[in-house]
Amino acid sequence: MIPGRGVALATTMTIVAIVVVVPLSALVLSLHGITPAGFIATAFSPGALAAYRLSFGAAILASAIDVVAGGAIAFVLVRYPSRWMRPFDALVDVPFALPPAVTGITLAELYGQHGWVGSWLGAHGIQIAYTPAGVLLALTFVGLPFVVRTVQPVIATLPREYAQAAASLGAQPFTIFRRITLPLVAPSFLTGFALSLARTLGEYGSVIFIAGNMPGKTEVIPLIVITRLEQYDFAGAAAVALVSLFVSFVMLYAINVLQRRMVDVRSAA
Repeated sequence: MIPGRGVALATTMTIVAIVVVVPLSALVLSLHGITPAGFIATAFSPGALAAYRLSFGAAILASAIDVVAGGAIAFVLVRYPSRWMRPFDALVDVPFALPPAVTGITLAELYGQHGWVGSWLGAHGIQIAYTPAGVLLALTFVGLPFVVRTVQPVIATLPREYAQAAASLGAQPFTIFRRITLPLVAPSFLTGFALSLARTLGEYGSVIFIAGNMPGKTEVIPLIVITRLEQYDFAGAAAVALVSLFVSFVMLYAINVLQRRMVDVRSAA
């Protein structure tokens, strides 16, 4: 038995109610006065649909890129420790420390037409700033630390006996990684993906400066919500936010279920 189980449970439920349930209830109550037809017209307007596609698509793709890049970075940091890697390790946390607006301005200046990187890319016919690629770049930047810091401690605690035994039997490095290492770290990769996805789905500050905010092209969901709030269209903002919340919850719940199944399979094995 857990000491103070009743008190702990009551405290947990109270905190969840205050932090999660009450704000979500307020969001639903903000729909007061809007008809079902008005809700559909607002939440599924052409501009909102384009924002859904861009926000969810870029967030999923950015999180997938973060899993690959973040996993590689975590492996390097764990397997090749040295004093020269410490500054690099600290750089991973920079997106945590930078204010989102600073991140957006920096990326826009760097990848804009007159930026160091943007001018070179523009000479080769590639434009990053003020395109969906800029949104993807910003989301990848802010989500990367979540994957690295989630996967890194798991890699550090991996038993090396399995890999050494496989190597002694003649297994190649890629086979060892695919058949031994990857199954052991897969749940942590999925957790990192979920954390990165949750972070990038609602990102606003670092995106608006590099996206250009062109309606139907580079508008993200938070921008539409804020625009409607500035127009005092609280019901319209709540309608768009509610659809975004529902889709986000379904996606994160599916990832959570998949992660639990992977852990159960690993435990059974």
